[in-house]
Amino acid sequence: MELYDKPLDVKEIFSRWLDEEAESNYGAYIPFVGTIRAEDGIEALSFDIYEPLLKDWFDKWQVRAKELGAIVKMAHSIGDVPVHTSSYISAVFSPKRRVALELIDEFVEDFKANAPIWKYDIKDGKRIYAEDRSTPMSGSGLLA
Repeated sequence: MELYDKPLDVKEIFSRWLDEEAESNYGAYIPFVGTIRAEDGIEALSFDIYEPLLKDWFDKWQVRAKELGAIVKMAHSIGDVPVHTSSYISAVFSPKRRVALELIDEFVEDFKANAPIWKYDIKDGKRIYAEDRSTPMSGSGLLA
């Protein structure tokens, strides 16, 4: 899990991940890139992350992936990320295509629903909680 205080350099991160796994004999590499869309007048999105909880969430996914003979990688931005740049990327490396395809889908969907990341719209230079596009975390009590 990698966190950055800026938009993600997708080419650099993916290239490095490919180099890291070049000798691992995985038959499938499935990446996912999340890019900030220009919609509803936003200039950027801004993210707050509770890192200890995110690390725990990610570590559980690493265990699950390992049970399938795969690995999961992820990078996310903290703070402001302008439109048309990336705030989130993930990838699955797996011996088999089907495992990688299913795992990346499950990982990205669970990330959206359960990762402890709070999203804000930046409009007219103001940071506004994106409540309409946020998903309450299961078991989050007051944060739900």
